[in-house]
Amino acid sequence: MFDRKIPPMLAQRADAPFDSDDHIYEIKWDGTRCLLFYRRGELRLQNRRLLDITQRYPELVREIPRSLPQGGVILDGELVVLRDGRPHFPSLQEREHVIDSVKAELLSRELPATYIAFDILYVEGQEVTKNPLMERKALLEEMVTESEFLILSRYVEKEGRAFYREVVQRGFEGAMAKRKDSPYLIGKRSRFWLKIKPRDRQICYIIGYTEGQGERKGTFGALILASREGEGWAFRGKVGSGFSLEDLERLRELLEPLRVDSPPIEGVPRIRGARWVKPVYRCEVVFQEPSTKGKFRAPVFRRLLK
Repeated sequence: MFDRKIPPMLAQRADAPFDSDDHIYEIKWDGTRCLLFYRRGELRLQNRRLLDITQRYPELVREIPRSLPQGGVILDGELVVLRDGRPHFPSLQEREHVIDSVKAELLSRELPATYIAFDILYVEGQEVTKNPLMERKALLEEMVTESEFLILSRYVEKEGRAFYREVVQRGFEGAMAKRKDSPYLIGKRSRFWLKIKPRDRQICYIIGYTEGQGERKGTFGALILASREGEGWAFRGKVGSGFSLEDLERLRELLEPLRVDSPPIEGVPRIRGARWVKPVYRCEVVFQEPSTKGKFRAPVFRRLLK
């Protein structure tokens, strides 16, 4: 199997988060899907399109082998560049577009990658794709030693709804629900694995913010949003989750010079502690669905747009 190109198992989409005794729940990592092949000192990385991307990540080639059994393993997981404990996709894109080995080496120090392993297909001479998922998870924990560059994807049982709410509020892409008895189906999309993500996303203008309290004192608590609808505006409510510390500091610095005394658009309700700004900057927001009044349910900040 080590010389093969192996297409990964794929998930179908779930309509909504759910609780289940038959599933485990994991973070849906926002990175590059990657199969990792290792045997006797040789490591290879293959992406979802079956391309060899090993040369882009020299730090993983150097460091990961010491965490793996010499008899060989094939892992499935996600390549990410972490910032404040969350994947930072723009940094990963910078790593992904590198061809030159010298630049790849430089970026390996400036933007080091982490491999997050969530499944195991082969270990020390034995293919385990037909084993139930929970047996494979146990093998993964037994055979892999975690390090700065290789970590295991943690999971919870039963409480899918609460887990989904928590990971989305913390700014992750969504959650995965996987049946405990599922085999690993190479190259197939199956309802054994379900991906649960916010249903919609929209580009909004930032029309204000609320003052930060507690840990956010000195930055802000939430952004106040509106979107363009034809010739007018639609008030979209507030978004207070999904921000990194860098986001909080940068946005407050950008918005402070744009302060105005009153809402810059009509139809905005009274918001306690609001600080209004000219609608200059836009951001992308993901959310579960709009309410009957047009505000977003469970909104999460994704990125500031230039």
